[in-house]
Amino acid sequence: MNITIENILLIGSVLLFLSILAGKTSYKFGVPTLVLFLMIGILAGSEGIGGIEFDDPKIAQFIGVVSLNFILFSGGLDTNWSSIKPILWQGISLSTVGVLLTAVCLGLFAWQITDFTIYEGLLLGAIVSSTDAAAVFSILRSKNLGLKSNLRPTLELESGSNDPMAYFLTIAFLGLVLQPEQSVWMVVPLFLQQIIIGAVAGLLLGKLTKLIINKILLDFEGLYPVLAIAMMFFVFSFTDFIGGNGFLAVYLCAVYLGNQDLIHKKAIMKMFDGLAWLMQIVLFLTLGLLVYPSNILPVLGIGVLISAFLIFVARPLSVFVALLPFKMKMRRRWYISWVGLRGAVPIVFATYPLIAGIDKASMIFNIVFFVSLSSVLIQGTTLSLFAKWLHVALPEKVKPKSPVDLFLADDAKSIIREFSIAHSNPIINKRIVDLDFPKKAIIAMIKRGDKFITPNGATTIEPEDTLIVLSEDENTLEAINKSLHTTYASTPA
Repeated sequence: MNITIENILLIGSVLLFLSILAGKTSYKFGVPTLVLFLMIGILAGSEGIGGIEFDDPKIAQFIGVVSLNFILFSGGLDTNWSSIKPILWQGISLSTVGVLLTAVCLGLFAWQITDFTIYEGLLLGAIVSSTDAAAVFSILRSKNLGLKSNLRPTLELESGSNDPMAYFLTIAFLGLVLQPEQSVWMVVPLFLQQIIIGAVAGLLLGKLTKLIINKILLDFEGLYPVLAIAMMFFVFSFTDFIGGNGFLAVYLCAVYLGNQDLIHKKAIMKMFDGLAWLMQIVLFLTLGLLVYPSNILPVLGIGVLISAFLIFVARPLSVFVALLPFKMKMRRRWYISWVGLRGAVPIVFATYPLIAGIDKASMIFNIVFFVSLSSVLIQGTTLSLFAKWLHVALPEKVKPKSPVDLFLADDAKSIIREFSIAHSNPIINKRIVDLDFPKKAIIAMIKRGDKFITPNGATTIEPEDTLIVLSEDENTLEAINKSLHTTYASTPA
């Protein structure tokens, strides 16, 4: 079946609908949602019952890059700085040293068991060297898996921040495959350039994005998420244009924004949460359409060896070395090594050799596809089981919600207080977004004369306003007093 302008929307909507239904039921059978998305794409493809002809790695790569922007940005917005601060250096070590060691170990192994050159082996290792943000975010959150001792923020920080390193290594080793006469040390200055420019650009453009969102007055609330999307793509493309790592910049920009006061922040976070799921579905469907199952069979034996080496040797070794400087119980190190999920990102990176036209590109792509699929199937289905075996899972009744769940929950605040704003109060004529209001409280309503106003970040405080505030606990009241330059009145009836 050929894709035409007339039927592309029909096909797309049917595939999306089937993917959503598959995602709703998959965990009843212990199968990760992402595998179902991939399987639907394969079944719809040229060798499946759908018969859709799709063999364009350039389009697949474009969809992959766009999707990864949304997935990383959404994950960054959901990253609570207070939760990752204690494990920041552990996450950085895993996403840099860990990725490099995984790439080198697996690359050397592939070089030994195949007819790959050393650089082709390292290219394969680089492509599958990072854990997949889409896989880790979706599986951990769908299972609502509670983990002890900052394990969950460590895993999410690693998966959200290690794609830039894998991307850099992929591009670097691809360059060495194409020009083997160059020295391997040429990648060092390129690495420093990519990381430094990417990090600086991400933080500076994050501050610029906050300023733009909070200062530009738009007539419709629905335009603010659109503005955030525009800034996300600008951050990625501009950083890449000036020689930095765009993926790193996008993630750091989102982490910064997620921990700042933004106008219509709730709407922006909800929009990106939904778009991240949409991008995951579209990405896995596209990659499923791109693969030819018959091409996987010739590399099945090599794929099994490489996948087993990655799961049981390369990943544990890289985790243990990366975490050597830190105090951590052995069973927690073992669990981190087990949550080394590979997913769609390695398959997207595997399109780069295809587009470059290197000799072993098809073989690398098919091996990477098998490794990613086996990783999600084997590791993704056993996360809860291994958490219980290694005694790192929290009891069901005390499993914590993610920061975004707590932020968006309607019942998260339990204490109600009224704050009256006098004529002399310095916050008069200030917008709520500029008040440095505590994150554990919200201004639910403003009584202004005989009217009640539902406020947002752009709402301006006026004299004699009465602010009805919801707070998580009594300890937050002091911070509210400081922010509003006032004291609370009695609890409203």
